[in-house]
Amino acid sequence: MPGEDGSPDFDALVGALDYPMYIVTCTDGTRLAGCLVGFAAQCSIAPPRFMVWLSDKNHTCEVARGAEVLAVHRLTTAQKDLARLFGGTTGFDADKFAGCRCHAGPRGVPVLDDCPGWFAGEILAREVTGDHVAHLLRPIAAAAGGEAGRQLGFQEVRDLSPGNEA
Repeated sequence: MPGEDGSPDFDALVGALDYPMYIVTCTDGTRLAGCLVGFAAQCSIAPPRFMVWLSDKNHTCEVARGAEVLAVHRLTTAQKDLARLFGGTTGFDADKFAGCRCHAGPRGVPVLDDCPGWFAGEILAREVTGDHVAHLLRPIAAAAGGEAGRQLGFQEVRDLSPGNEA
């Protein structure tokens, strides 16, 4: 029976999953932040709720402490460059938004122009869940985007070196 710290079998199983990847952005009113996220899921239908987990070592998590809203952007396989920008660069050292097009969305949250499918969610709760902080979101605005293309999955970015070590 494996211990709580995981096992090679658990690591192999989880490493083979192809969960969807998103870019999450936020502002605390002064700073903009964003990162590539693999830990995210709808967690309630009625009322609609979505959960996003941010690494506690991440610049975005630091900025999200003072944020009211997070924007969650759907990525397709055609948006790997955005995934590399937001996943392979740290906001502690670089302005990721200088390398992409965006505009201010609800409550000033940055919305990426090259991701037509996105939603903004008011942060209802935060909970430390290990080395990630869970953010429970209530959707307040959304754009379906009608974008063609397959959702970008973890397997397509697994070779990406993280901007911050998790």
